[in-house]
Amino acid sequence: MLAKQIIIEKGGIAKSADFVAAGICAVDVVNMCNAGYLARIRHGYYQLAEEDIPSEERLLATLIPKAIVCVESALFHYGYSDFAPRKWSIAVPRSMSRTKLDVDVLALQTYYVQPEIYELGKTTDDFGGIILPIYDRERTICDCFKYRSRLDNETFNKALNAYANDSKKNLQNLSGYAKKLRVYKKVTEIMEVLLNG
Repeated sequence: MLAKQIIIEKGGIAKSADFVAAGICAVDVVNMCNAGYLARIRHGYYQLAEEDIPSEERLLATLIPKAIVCVESALFHYGYSDFAPRKWSIAVPRSMSRTKLDVDVLALQTYYVQPEIYELGKTTDDFGGIILPIYDRERTICDCFKYRSRLDNETFNKALNAYANDSKKNLQNLSGYAKKLRVYKKVTEIMEVLLNG
């Protein structure tokens, strides 16, 4: 069946536009949902009904492609936090419509970021077989200072100590990002203490 083929080609989740492009009209999509063949994940996104719900990583990559994994989720990913966040911490452009983030299937902690610093430190990494955008270690540490009021002391302190001991740290990038994110003074004061112990 054509609808199944489209969903498989799209990695398990297809958009209404994908069906329309293949010549399947919206009424047919609704009928397939009513017949129990397709399941609606959210407005305009569908999967095969008999399939398991896709992983959170797959949903994040498909439903919010502009999202960059950040702060708490990034700390956990880099091993700077033992606490697996209950919500995905994501950075999105400040101009992004709130309705695009209205995703019932994912718990999100959203950080709205100014366009001039949104891409700063953006990279990608493997999350259980799904490649997602994520801020690098240095941007993540700077964000800990930027969003200090949102983090508890234990998470904040553990992250800084773990970063100070990380062989993959890049202090030049840290310094550059800290200036652009306007946390340079705070970052250098604390990192000097930790690095020179």
